[in-house]
Amino acid sequence: MNAPYDHPDVAAIISLALAEDLRGGDDLTCRCLVPPAARLSGVVRAKEAGVLCGLPLFAPVFAACGGGVELSAVLADGTAVVPGDIVLRFAGPARTLLTGERTALNLAQRLSGTATMTRRLVEAVAGTRARILDTRKTTPGLRLLQKHAVVCGGGLNHRIGLYDAVLIKDNHIALFGGSPAEAVARARASVGPGVPVEVEIERVADLAPVIAAGADIVLLDNMGPELLRAAVAERDRLGSRAQLEASGGITLASIRAVAETGVERISTGTMTHSVAALDLSMRCDPV
Repeated sequence: MNAPYDHPDVAAIISLALAEDLRGGDDLTCRCLVPPAARLSGVVRAKEAGVLCGLPLFAPVFAACGGGVELSAVLADGTAVVPGDIVLRFAGPARTLLTGERTALNLAQRLSGTATMTRRLVEAVAGTRARILDTRKTTPGLRLLQKHAVVCGGGLNHRIGLYDAVLIKDNHIALFGGSPAEAVARARASVGPGVPVEVEIERVADLAPVIAAGADIVLLDNMGPELLRAAVAERDRLGSRAQLEASGGITLASIRAVAETGVERISTGTMTHSVAALDLSMRCDPV
């Protein structure tokens, strides 16, 4: 996906985040202590090693807080950093900078955390054919930004939402009491050939029927390495071009073993639902 910084959803996120701090008013501390004409300059530094994402958000955050801030040396998304690296320089009105500081840092730190974890997972499977994909286990409202951060870390995006692909899971199948293959056939007949259809299975025995029914991707849910290898062998025996995706309980410690089974795709929410923010620090000096 392209960088979403100009997307209306991102403008709405910034507006909501600032509303949490200001509630239509102003920064009381700045009102008490910071003269309206005061100016600051300074830098944002990395305090730990990682992969950057989200620094372009500093500009619209400061613009929404009054503007007049000049930014320079803004490191690009996907840049690897070590502790002490300067990632951004700034100069501008003190009230604007101090009011927008936390919102800008919160967004950049969280997105950089996702990019950093994604890079670690990608590096863990290097040399295999497996690619790392995200899930819909994102922070509500931040999906476009978090999925962009996954790409910055070297991963791939799964479907963005419920609207751009079919993913049939156990609860869908349970609703009408049929088999995974029947669900795939019904979905394929409904959406036609142009929309990807993916189905979740829990038994290798279901693989051949869902492939025959027209599945493009088969999600192998919570299968260990032995079952994953059996599924890859069965798919290859069938001569199918359907891709196999492993998911469920996969961590940085276990992902290499999963990748070595031969699956093409590994999806995990690790990068978005429980990632640690990358520590960034903003330091100012009076001009």
